[in-house]
Order: sequence, then structure tokens, then C-alpha cells
Amino acid sequence: MDINKIKNELIKQKESKFKGNIYHYSQVNFSYNSNKIEGSRLTSDQTEAIFDTSSFIPKSDDLIKLDDLTESKNHFKLFDYILDNVEELLTKDMIIEMNKILKRNTSDEENPRYNVGGFKVVPNMIGLVHVINTTPPEDVEKEIDNLLNEYNSKYDITLEDIIDFHYQFEKIHPFGDGNGLVGRIIMFKECLRNNIMPFIVLDDDKSYYMRGLKEYKHDKMFLIDTIKHEQDLYEKTCEELLNFEIEEK
Repeated sequence: MDINKIKNELIKQKESKFKGNIYHYSQVNFSYNSNKIEGSRLTSDQTEAIFDTSSFIPKSDDLIKLDDLTESKNHFKLFDYILDNVEELLTKDMIIEMNKILKRNTSDEENPRYNVGGFKVVPNMIGLVHVINTTPPEDVEKEIDNLLNEYNSKYDITLEDIIDFHYQFEKIHPFGDGNGLVGRIIMFKECLRNNIMPFIVLDDDKSYYMRGLKEYKHDKMFLIDTIKHEQDLYEKTCEELLNFEIEEK
């Protein structure tokens, strides 16, 4: 599948607000699955309704958190942001802006412990049973700089490079919250920028994805194989939706 066609159609469909094709599919499925991985209770139908109409009808007696609604809408804006900057080199300021977009108007934005608009000021960790220690707040900026310098110095970035960046980014865990969401959308952007099939990590595959991250230091292939599976699924959807040719006027 031609990656440039995927990239160009995502951008064109975003600009024309075209419904029912790859941009619409990517927006809804990315927001639903990535937020679901982080604990959102919104359904895929509710997420699609929010994208289409900025509203939805909840099931009777459903308790919907305001932050779930806000972060779903913010993720749509975040996806547009990466399309607007798809050819730009990944920078520290860009990553911080991604987190700001994601957390805008959420309860986290009002809590100084989350330091929305900057890196974490309170130590955090990944997991409660099999704990992964993350970078202390005072070392985050230095480690992010080192990670970006190493990554951006590569001449020919591969899928494995992008996955390795993701693992290192999540291990740093630079933000008070939203690290997984930002990390996964960075992978989508960087795949498009480097002519690699992008992908959406599905909530159905959360256990494989999380195991891949936890075991990455000892066995990289588990996460790599999980990501390649997600690539195959996204490529199949692209082949179905982008099987057309339009003469531009």
C-alpha cells in the first residue's frame, strides 16, 4: 500500500471534513481505542457520535466522566495536530504541545501536580503489581533531549526505531498523565513521516501491547510482532477504503 496515498488522503479528508473514509475511521478508532486502553468508559459508538455531532445519548444509568468526554474530543484535535505537522521533525516542544492539547479543559489542567504544559513534577511509575520505575522528574528533560537527539540523528528510521523510541519514551514517562496516549500518536506520526505503514493499537490487544512493553528489555520481538499485527489490520482497512482514483481539478 502506498503510504503517501494514505498520508495525502488523511490530510485532504481532514481539510474537506470528508466523512466515512480513512480520516473518519482513523479519528474515531484511534480516539476510542487509545483512550479505552487508559480506562475510558466511552463506547466506540459514543466516540463516533462525539466526533460527528459533539454529543451522544448515554445508555440508561451510565455514569460518564466529564474527562472521558473531554479527552475524546481532545484526541480528535491531537490527531489533526499531527497531520498538520506530519513532515516536521519530532521536537521537545512538539511533544509538550501534544500533551497540552490532550489535557486541555480536563481536571488535570487545574491540578498543579500534573503540571499540564510541562514535564512531570511528581514521581510516577508504570503498573501496580509488576512495577516499572520511571525517570525522576529532575532528570526528565535531560533524558528526553538525549532520546530525541539519538532518534533524530538516524538517517533512515525504521519501524523498529519507532518502536524503540516508544519504549524509551514510556520508560521515561515524562508527563503527569497522558504518556501512553501521546506515545502512541507519536508512533502514528513518525510512521507517516518515514513512509512506514501506520497503525492503531487496539484495546482488544491491550494485554499483548502491555506485555510487549514490560518484556521489551529482554525480548523486543513480542512488542514488535504486536505492532506488526496492528499494521496489517490498518493496512487492510486502507486497502478497502482507498481503492479509488480521483482526478484532481
